[in-house]
Amino acid sequence: MAISNPIISIVTPTFNRSHELDYLIESINKQTLNNEYFEMIISDDGSTDDTHEKINKWKELVDFQLDYISQDNLGPGAARNHGVKKSNGELIVFIDSDCEADENWLKIIYDAYKNNIFDAFGGPDHSKEDFLPIQRAIDFSMTSFLTTGGMRGHRKKMLAKFYPRSHNMGVKKTLFEKIGGFGSLRHGQDIELSHRIYNSGAKIQLLIDAIVYHRRRTTLKKFFRQVFNWGIARINLGKMDRVMLEPIHFVPSIAISLALFIIIGLIIYPNIFYPFIIFGLTALLFVSIVGGIKTRSLSAGLLLIIIIPLQVIGYGLGFIIAFFKRFILNHSEFTGFQKKYY
Repeated sequence: MAISNPIISIVTPTFNRSHELDYLIESINKQTLNNEYFEMIISDDGSTDDTHEKINKWKELVDFQLDYISQDNLGPGAARNHGVKKSNGELIVFIDSDCEADENWLKIIYDAYKNNIFDAFGGPDHSKEDFLPIQRAIDFSMTSFLTTGGMRGHRKKMLAKFYPRSHNMGVKKTLFEKIGGFGSLRHGQDIELSHRIYNSGAKIQLLIDAIVYHRRRTTLKKFFRQVFNWGIARINLGKMDRVMLEPIHFVPSIAISLALFIIIGLIIYPNIFYPFIIFGLTALLFVSIVGGIKTRSLSAGLLLIIIIPLQVIGYGLGFIIAFFKRFILNHSEFTGFQKKYY
């Protein structure tokens, strides 16, 4: 079904994520917005799995315009830019291949766009009850105000400036083309793009009810690599413009330093430092219990005892290493884990 003039073009980059695309495409097919108003472009970044064949099968099943394009493996930013070039809509909406959209996602975006309340927007990501316990635990660790939710656009009141992120964001096509699309950063490119949108004077809005469900990493190793890369990315962003490096971004690194200091102190002066250990473990247990209640999963709550420290350590280590290399040694931009990472 070809659409001549869609209002919205959904662009999704993918690389060997065939197993996740079923969830995403099915969720788009269930949208309450009239399918004449949108198209979807799967921009393949050089996959070697059956992504192309899967999209061809879905084309026969969906009620909306679904297109497939491909390129050599150049990274998700280049894949998104490629998708935008092939798009026909006035509003470009990005959603990642490991996400599902709430059935009212596009309707909320469309209504806000027609009411002209933004030039660009971002929305929150949540989990679903059918996700694995580790995915639900990671979601809580990433989105709760008790952890990092105060920085990621899950509340209208935030601890840091709101930057739309590529798993759930949109921008008017004319604005996207004006500011040059996604840059060359391997990680953090969505924040850098959002930063340029702010600098252009455009209006950015948090659409708190435009929800996507994020199928996050499925192993602790993959999660550690992800947050480690994000710590590095934040320093790379800070080198580009110090505005993107806020005091709150130093917190995980400070927490690591304090924990190391307390552990050393416990060895030397156990009577003095023992209460700090008890306090830290109690706080961790409290947040994990809250997470178990919020996710309605005992397994997720237990996993949080590991996942929360892992998130702080991974991000903090990446941040510290990158800070030393880039601000002290003045090295050029670099990335962290890349093999089998997307």
